[in-house]
Amino acid sequence: MAPGDLQYRVMIALLRGMLLEKHPNQAVVDVGGVGYDVTIPVSTYAHLPESGSEVRLRIYTHVREDALALFGFLTQDEKALFEKLISVSGIGPKMAMAVLSGIPALDLIGSIRRGEVDRLVRIPGVGKKTAERMVLELRDKMPAPSGEEAPPAPGASGGALTAVEQDVLSALLNLGCARPAAEAAVRKSRVGGAPPATDTDFEPLFRRALELVR
Repeated sequence: MAPGDLQYRVMIALLRGMLLEKHPNQAVVDVGGVGYDVTIPVSTYAHLPESGSEVRLRIYTHVREDALALFGFLTQDEKALFEKLISVSGIGPKMAMAVLSGIPALDLIGSIRRGEVDRLVRIPGVGKKTAERMVLELRDKMPAPSGEEAPPAPGASGGALTAVEQDVLSALLNLGCARPAAEAAVRKSRVGGAPPATDTDFEPLFRRALELVR
């Protein structure tokens, strides 16, 4: 099959199956015995069920001459925002995922609508020119929320990082943060005297660490 044929014949819009693996930027979904490797933003990862559970992801299929990549989202709002971001000159799927991981969706929409370039450049990987293009090209095109919500998330000191803290560290590294700074931010983001992080702590811990590493 020629690359051109692939573009028109393979357009996956949704996957529903068993979640085999989940990582801060990746999910592997078994659909009828076929494992699909899907790139996901932190906002989706934070609300995925446990491995072995059924999951449904809305999919954006990105086709190039030499590859086919799947980008997955738990809600239509996330997917719509991703599609708006990749319509901006100079923003590809990888950067769009970094943007969605670097700032909550509602904050991103508000910052673009208000032209808050200074806030947008705090997202890892986003420079001033890219932030200005986002505002210029998307200010009047931000998608209205569909009302669809992600399901509830499944249920500072030294020493080894917990499993959740390791996931937060991995997410920061995927955004391009230097490992020493990222690890220091994870440790600093711990609340003094608080118990070790649990699965439900991933997103708030990630947001705190992201603020500290900037």
